Amino acid sequence: MYASHFGLAEQPFSIAPDPRYLYLSDGHREALAHLLWGLSEGGGGFVQLTGEVGTGKTTLCRALLEQLPPAVDVAMVFNPALTSVELLATVCDELHVAYPAGAPSLKALVDALDRYLLDAHARGRRTVLVIDEAQNLSREVLEQLRLLTNLETTREKLLTIILIGQPELRQVLAREDLRQLAQRVTARYHLRPFTPAETHAYVMHRLQVAGQRRPIFRPSALRTLHRLSRGIPRLINTISDRALLGAYAGGRALVDAPTVRRAAREVLGTPARLRRWVPVASAAALVAAVATGAVLATTRLNVLGARPVAATTPAVVAPVEPPRAAEPPRPSLGEVLSETPVDHDQTAAFQALYARWHVDYRGKSGEAACDRAREAGLRCLFRIGTWSVVRRLDLPAILELDAPSGDKRHAVLTSLADDTATLEIGGRALTLPLAEIERAWDGAFIALWRPPSPAATAPLAPGARGTSVLWVRDRLAEIEGKLAGRSELYDDELKRRVTSFQRAQHLTPDGIVGEETLVRLATLARDSTAPSLSTGVR
Repeated sequence: MYASHFGLAEQPFSIAPDPRYLYLSDGHREALAHLLWGLSEGGGGFVQLTGEVGTGKTTLCRALLEQLPPAVDVAMVFNPALTSVELLATVCDELHVAYPAGAPSLKALVDALDRYLLDAHARGRRTVLVIDEAQNLSREVLEQLRLLTNLETTREKLLTIILIGQPELRQVLAREDLRQLAQRVTARYHLRPFTPAETHAYVMHRLQVAGQRRPIFRPSALRTLHRLSRGIPRLINTISDRALLGAYAGGRALVDAPTVRRAAREVLGTPARLRRWVPVASAAALVAAVATGAVLATTRLNVLGARPVAATTPAVVAPVEPPRAAEPPRPSLGEVLSETPVDHDQTAAFQALYARWHVDYRGKSGEAACDRAREAGLRCLFRIGTWSVVRRLDLPAILELDAPSGDKRHAVLTSLADDTATLEIGGRALTLPLAEIERAWDGAFIALWRPPSPAATAPLAPGARGTSVLWVRDRLAEIEGKLAGRSELYDDELKRRVTSFQRAQHLTPDGIVGEETLVRLATLARDSTAPSLSTGVR
């Protein structure tokens, strides 16, 4: 909307992970050096990265992964609120490690991972496990991760685990009962917010990438921006975006400090002290308006020479059509997220998501949400991606959003159009432009899906046998309009067909039926009761 007004080719402050906008401050570069050193030192153990919400931990992790050599296999876990079994199953899925179908035991998963790590080491490959939001890991899961790092040769460990989390992660690892794990952390770094000079450089960098040809922010505006955002990159983005919109709406060529302050109030929410006065002021204004109206009416009668009416005589008043109430403005996503209580936020989102599958979800303390999914014949899918990935899956999902305060909130994505999406937040539905949601969403989401049968498990690789292979043949034959074969062997011919299907669906064309490929095969055979983002079935 405002880009052409300022001579920009595009919006410069989207939170979408565009590598062109990557800005590494001195602190980010130092953190990256620590992480790279931790990955090379000893070849294993734990590496720890902490920082406040919005300081760029995920961005730094992406930069780290881009610098890893090709001979490194990476497993990413974005939602660590899992049991030990669920987390190890997720790691196996990420690395395409086969494990027993059904409900595998912890031992079966550990044995499968051990075999994989030994084989990878023999082939000259290294394995890295990255866990985001690691402050949410339970003690039992952390202890299981420590045991995983016990596998080693005489010279090096076979698994490196990167723990990324908020400052609370440092407190968790400082506990006495986790001292064995803390002693295995080979590198740790705490990412701090930008300094005033870094905030200035960050804003200038993003504007230049977007095509800036002249100054847009006054120096006083940049100083105000740093103070109100506290140097946190994500808040810098959201406030700057709203400030540019405000300057555009006012027809101004430069963003000044008052515009930044107004933008911060809109993004961060109205201060509580002011909100308390709003109802009182409104009520006072209403009383004053009524009183003024009564005085004006009496004065008008006197001016027109109207005969006074005795108090006992009822007055005849012609009915007056009340003025139509103005359409209330749509609240911004930031305002709605600020009003949403933190307590039970994720539980309420899972309740709404399960309801779309006609499943009653009653979250209990310590109970993993995905346990209920398996009981109901469903599975959880944890991913990070763009709207294209979500649109391709075509499944309702829980989006993890950042409130203006920096806290996490959870909303259920219920429908997706070309330029808008409908979210369910705190029991209310809100249709918003995709660009507005992107400012609060870093791409992480959780979806539910229904496996076609208990026999259809992932991953499936060439050489596998069984009814799962038959199901894949049947699904591909239905999609291709061909007759299905009856071989239970995953042969080279089936791999070619799977690879072709993956390319058509914009999936990784590796010829392995991993979880996402299996999900896509299953959703293309959608039953009439399954919920959908495109059709709204629920």
